[in-house]
Amino acid sequence: MTSTVNPVKDILRSFPVMILDGALATELERHGCNLDDPLWSARVLIENPELIYQVHLDYFRAGADCALTASYQASIDGFAKSGIQKKEALALIKKTVDLAKKARDDYWKESKDEARPKPVVAASVGPYGAYLADGSEYIGHYTVSDEELEDFHRLRLAALIEAGADLIAFETIPSLREAKVLAALLEEHPKTTAWLSFSLKNETAISDGTSLEECAKTFGQNDQIAAIGLNCAPASVVKEAVKLLHKTTDKPIIVYPNSGETYNPETKTWHGEDVCGGLELPAKDWHEAGARLIGGCCRTSPHHIKEVAKSFRG
Repeated sequence: MTSTVNPVKDILRSFPVMILDGALATELERHGCNLDDPLWSARVLIENPELIYQVHLDYFRAGADCALTASYQASIDGFAKSGIQKKEALALIKKTVDLAKKARDDYWKESKDEARPKPVVAASVGPYGAYLADGSEYIGHYTVSDEELEDFHRLRLAALIEAGADLIAFETIPSLREAKVLAALLEEHPKTTAWLSFSLKNETAISDGTSLEECAKTFGQNDQIAAIGLNCAPASVVKEAVKLLHKTTDKPIIVYPNSGETYNPETKTWHGEDVCGGLELPAKDWHEAGARLIGGCCRTSPHHIKEVAKSFRG
């Protein structure tokens, strides 16, 4: 049997926490990008890829051990809607990995900090709902079949792996059904591992209503799933969710919440107060509750990741 490559296990063998990056879109907007587009940050791949490289580099310098690529909303179907043909779409999807790897390698040349691991690149695979661009990744009730989900995800997953990503990030997954489809597709690449992070309905259930316990148990014996947890949930629900997962699975638990604001899929805007504040103290609480991979999602920044790094590296 072909053995899998598990960068998460490798890092956690020597370090107490694997520190993730934060939001890509927020930083791209700060650099002047307009992301009001169904392709979201994938649009910047076409128009201004050097900014994606710069944001990755900023997060590495802030302390991130892992960069998530700009491929969350990059799909062959999504690019096709914008008039981009399959061959070019696959090249753009691979480019997301190239940009993150170059930022990682350039950072490591300037740093080589023995107090931290050499960073890795996680290729982001968002849910089918992200392609719909209507907020479905926070609901999870699709009208497509399992076969259609497989067809949607298969080629881009293969492209990301072929481009040399260290692992895959199945993220903001709203349903157990889609998670099972993704895990089955991963079996077509037996050397590759992935983390699986869900969007949440509340502290005990993912977006489609399935309990966190059932999700954790479903993938508990899957050697290709390197970590399991949640992302893009408000920080206020993280600790209880982590406690629940920690009781249910031996997998490393991953958390990267958003700022606490609420996303409106109709206007594609965020509303409400940024209740996240800092991440230094919450990160310690989440670690004590059982989290081993910690970072930020929508509306977080390199400043937040610097706080997380400060929590565990001083």
